[in-house]
Parts: sequence; structure tokens; C-alpha cells
Amino acid sequence: MMNPAEFANIARCEADFWWFRGMRKIMFRLLDPVAARRRLGPVLETGCGTGHFSKVLTERYGWKMFPLDLGWQGLEYGKGYGLTRMVQADIQALPYRDASFDGLVSMDVLVHMPPDGEDTPMREVARVLRPGGLLALRVSALDILRSRHSAFAHERQRFTRARALALVERHGFRVLRATYANSLLLPVALAKFRIWEPLTNQPPTSGVQPVSPWLDSLLGIPLSLESAWIGVGGNFPLGQSCIVIAERLPDVI
Repeated sequence: MMNPAEFANIARCEADFWWFRGMRKIMFRLLDPVAARRRLGPVLETGCGTGHFSKVLTERYGWKMFPLDLGWQGLEYGKGYGLTRMVQADIQALPYRDASFDGLVSMDVLVHMPPDGEDTPMREVARVLRPGGLLALRVSALDILRSRHSAFAHERQRFTRARALALVERHGFRVLRATYANSLLLPVALAKFRIWEPLTNQPPTSGVQPVSPWLDSLLGIPLSLESAWIGVGGNFPLGQSCIVIAERLPDVI
């Protein structure tokens, strides 16, 4: 489970902070073509946090969202957004019947599972999705990028693209699109996490903190460029996140 103290940081920043803003743009470039081709009924967001992304998906695509999180602290913020159908539950034991949803969104949730503990939640994801149902999965990438923020947020594992693909495929999904993201800032991240942080030896702390407007704008530029490239079909060979868009095959539960 994510550190409950992080919910307040997320709620304060997620509407406008450069990382949230940029990663939403990237997800939109991946989801827009799918949303244009198929009409989805109920969509579950597992690990919804404050529910802000469920709100955004409803506004953009008209999806009937069902936000779910293990932490009640995040769900309290969701009430302020006017969200309904919020549920406090564990992704490892989803309180829904088989084949209940047309889509499922999971943003940076599996990283909070213990190493090699991701199969149980993925089995639940496959169970509650209807055949042909859409999965949008994002996970933090590359062990070398673990940071003070990772420790603060209670991140327990990171993924490679190959490992993320193997996970979804063995649980009965056909991959439609897979790419790393937050890639152009990778050299900066490596310098910060592998040089600066070990040298300063500071305790774990949240990386979700407001920065000056000029720096926020500057950091947002690489993610905007990435969203444009991904929007025309480009992928990235490495990055700080990995995103998989897939659909559930009809013959596997």
C-alpha cells in the first residue's frame, strides 16, 4: 500500500504539477484512438488515489468510472470532486463479479505489491474484465531509478517493459501498445537518483512537491514532446515509466 502521507501531496499537486500534467497527456495520446473506436460501459480504476484521474477520464471520454483504492485517505479527497461509486478495497480481492467491466485503469499500483507478488492482482484484473475489455496499465520502470521518493511512497518493485508484457500476456491479454515514458529526462533522473541522493544521504521524502513556475514549465516540455511522439505511433526504448494498453482475450479468465 502507498504511504498514506502521500495522498495530501498528490491532492495538492495533481491538477497542475508538471509530472501529472505531462503523464496525462501521454495517456491521452494512447487512449484517444481506443476511445474513438469503441464505446466503453463501466470502467474500474484500481488504486485511484484521490480519484482525480477517474474524474478526468469521465470528463474526457464520458466513461462511467468506478474508483477503488485501499487507502481511505485518498477516497476522502474524491468526495470533494463529487465522485460516486467509490469503493475502499484491495486490488488483490476485488469486490466485483466476473466480467463486470468494459475497461480497467491501473496507474502505478502494482509497484506497491511485494516483488513477484503482482500475479494475484493481475488475476483479479483479468477476472473482472469482460472479454475484449480494455486494460490501461502504468508501472514505474527500471530498478536503477529507485529513489528517496520510491522509499517514501512505499514502492516495492519496478518493472522492465519485457516483464510488464510478460505479466499481462500470461493473464490472458493481447497487447495493443507498449512503451516506456518519461524518457527524455532519464539522464537527469539518473544523475539525481544515483549521484546526488547518495551523496547527500537525505531521508526518504516525497518528490511530489511544488516547484517554481518557470521550472514547472521547463520540466513539462520533455513530456509534451513525448506525448506528441507517442501520439504518432512512436515508442521509447527506455524510461522512468512503462505503459501497456491491452485487451482481454475471450478464452481466458
